[in-house]
Amino acid sequence: MVSQSRIPNIKIIIVSNLVFIFTAVFVRGKSKIDIFSQTEKFYISVKENQQVKTISSLLLFVSVLFCSNCNQDAENQPVKEFLPESKKIRDSKTGVAVRQLTNYKGHSHHFYFTNPGWYDQEQKLLFSSDRNNRTNLFSIDLKEYSIKQLTDLEPVPIPREVSFFGACKNPVKEEVFFWHDLQLISLDLNSFYQAAIFELDSGWNIAGTSCSPDGKFLYFGIWEDLSHLFDMDLKRGYIGFEETWEAKPYSKIIRVATDGSESEVLFEEKYWIGHVNTSPTRNDLITFCHEGPWIKVDNRIWCMNVDTKEVWKIRPRTEEGEKVGHEYWFADGETIGFHGTSPDGSAFLGHIRYDNTEHMEVEFSAYTGHIFSNDENLIVGDGEGVIKLWKWNGTSYDGPRILTEHKSSMQTQHSHPHPRFNKAGNQVIYTSDITGYCNVYLVDLPEFETLPYLTDDEPLSDFQRFLLESTKRAR
Repeated sequence: MVSQSRIPNIKIIIVSNLVFIFTAVFVRGKSKIDIFSQTEKFYISVKENQQVKTISSLLLFVSVLFCSNCNQDAENQPVKEFLPESKKIRDSKTGVAVRQLTNYKGHSHHFYFTNPGWYDQEQKLLFSSDRNNRTNLFSIDLKEYSIKQLTDLEPVPIPREVSFFGACKNPVKEEVFFWHDLQLISLDLNSFYQAAIFELDSGWNIAGTSCSPDGKFLYFGIWEDLSHLFDMDLKRGYIGFEETWEAKPYSKIIRVATDGSESEVLFEEKYWIGHVNTSPTRNDLITFCHEGPWIKVDNRIWCMNVDTKEVWKIRPRTEEGEKVGHEYWFADGETIGFHGTSPDGSAFLGHIRYDNTEHMEVEFSAYTGHIFSNDENLIVGDGEGVIKLWKWNGTSYDGPRILTEHKSSMQTQHSHPHPRFNKAGNQVIYTSDITGYCNVYLVDLPEFETLPYLTDDEPLSDFQRFLLESTKRAR
């Protein structure tokens, strides 16, 4: 578990003890000294000479001040720093320049696509990386490309293993939140101070975390841990996915103050809840999903007014066989994007307001994968082994056009590209294991019209066909 602050460096403890020993040596022969230890505190009893007492007290005060400053300096430092691993590559299919940000013999990935990881005015990016046989949180400077390790967490077994898919950045403060086992942790990105702000009872699994636009509250879902009933490894092959849906685990949506001062259960039901996402502009709105196979759930997307506790369906199913999912908020905080397929297998891109008005869906021929957009004008997806773009032309979507080939295996959550735009909409971040390990990639967007189309008559490679079928089975 993570303590309320970072553990002081062992060097600080050694120096502190040496100062105390020096105090004892200084007064030896002039007074009777009894030194003993109790729970890491030193008690020094100095008798006889008042002058000796004064000098000893002064030395003790200096040692305490020194240790305090050393500890503060330690807290203002990252766990470890790495030299830049970045390199620029050129996509062989499109000619687009791609920046590979990480290059380590261990998996790295950015946050889940609904949670942006940029901070410090988008000059830095948070990401997860497996290094030294542990998973931790890291930061990369997007100008110098130097990397800092921000946490040093003990491993936790499945199903609550250390993971940063559900981590989220405070939108108004340089602060990030993540889970370590059953503890919800805040990390100050300037001082690197960590604190446990909430602890969950045992017997629950966590479904992501999202921060309100005013930075005051965190929202997340929890569901019964059923791993004692059947095998479960949702991040690697969706093991136990359908079994969990069939079991209809008891679930809750919880709100926690970002300063740890309060928490509240907002909603609970006997259905698997996942993907709790806050509106980026409205403090009163969140979405969540009924998790499970899209074609089997009663309704995928739900919305909640956290002030009134009212809950309602978003884009209710209109006919049997429809599949809708991968929902996300537009930047306006009132429109929800999604994609899906009709009973006849045709695919569509869509968006709808939180009150189920201004509903629009457009059919298209290609496979989306995960999608994201800041508005309806430009959408990014990761299906068929490529990062692809669609552009709104006023009546339908032009494309898809290929931005770059990611060729990721998609076999684990870590290797899902999960592409998303930055706030300005001029860059795309994604993950790929094309090198054998998952790495994080960043692309500056060229003009849409300069990119090649992903054409219907272009035959799928064996690898693309494998990706398509394996991803369809996962959903």
